[in-house]
Amino acid sequence: TLGFAIFGKADYLSKLLKFTPMIQNLKGIRSTYYYVNMTSIKINGKKVNLNTSLLSIDNQGNGGTKISTVHHYTVLESSIFKAVSDAFTKQFKGPKRVRPVSPFGACYEVKGLSVPVIDLVMHKKSVHWRILGPNLMVRVNRNVSCLGFVDGGVDSRVGGVVGGYQLEDHLVEFRGVDGFGFSSS
Repeated sequence: TLGFAIFGKADYLSKLLKFTPMIQNLKGIRSTYYYVNMTSIKINGKKVNLNTSLLSIDNQGNGGTKISTVHHYTVLESSIFKAVSDAFTKQFKGPKRVRPVSPFGACYEVKGLSVPVIDLVMHKKSVHWRILGPNLMVRVNRNVSCLGFVDGGVDSRVGGVVGGYQLEDHLVEFRGVDGFGFSSS
């Protein structure tokens, strides 16, 4: 994948980004990760019914939403993954859901595929990270594409991890505790 990195100040690029605060998880080994304040998920503008408390860090250091270039795809705690994949499927017009292809849990026929839009809503409703088809769907063979989100299990220590596939082709800026900036796809 082609890409580039800018080190130092790039104020002219920052004007193109939306920013959300970075959150520190001060409990245990997870304190080194980058966390953001994701409050909800919308699909085609409709809020997904999910346990939003899992998106925040609790007093034991569990939960929260982190950004990771180590995880190839976005990983969601099981109940969040089920809510998102079910809502995603309901928003499709036409394609049939097919047997999952590992590691994915939500796969569809390519024929007639019109992909819904997913918004990751941050600390304010006006600050959302819009993810479109190229950053959502992974073509696993000639006839099948899968939602590029995976089930992290019920024992997941975090509610969500935004992975590298969803970061591709986005302009992002890490400002440490001062915030995380992102462009939509």
